[in-house]
Amino acid sequence: MDTIPLNILLADDDEDDCLFFKQALAELPVDSTLTTVYDGEELMRFLTKKSASLPQVLFLDLNMPRKNGLECLSEIKQDKNLRQLPVIILSTSFDQEMANLLYTNGVHYCIQKPSGFDKLRQVIEQVLDLVANTDFARPIQKNFFLEGKSKTRIP
Repeated sequence: MDTIPLNILLADDDEDDCLFFKQALAELPVDSTLTTVYDGEELMRFLTKKSASLPQVLFLDLNMPRKNGLECLSEIKQDKNLRQLPVIILSTSFDQEMANLLYTNGVHYCIQKPSGFDKLRQVIEQVLDLVANTDFARPIQKNFFLEGKSKTRIP
């Protein structure tokens, strides 16, 4: 039986981070297709192309050139065709004010970019397990950050 690959979009300007993400994804037992864009303008062009099928999940870096992740998030959540797209913020650091802003603006989860490859693989697997769940919904704010605990379900 053929399965349809999970369509994943990664928006990140750091080529090394993109390569690590791709390698970590390749190690997971998930049939997936990864598309990568490298800045916010490219992301929004990709998402608003009439011919493009939307991904099942977007991993979005906050610090990108041309248009940052927060600007992209705002545009995504204001667009009736995009607002249901699950957005996972993947960034190097967060302060409480930014975390509150992201949650208020509709982000599903936040992930601080892990320093180790194994942790990155675990956190990607955790998100994909959540996405595969048919009732993928935003958690309450205290469960908003994922830390890469393999096989852990967030309520």
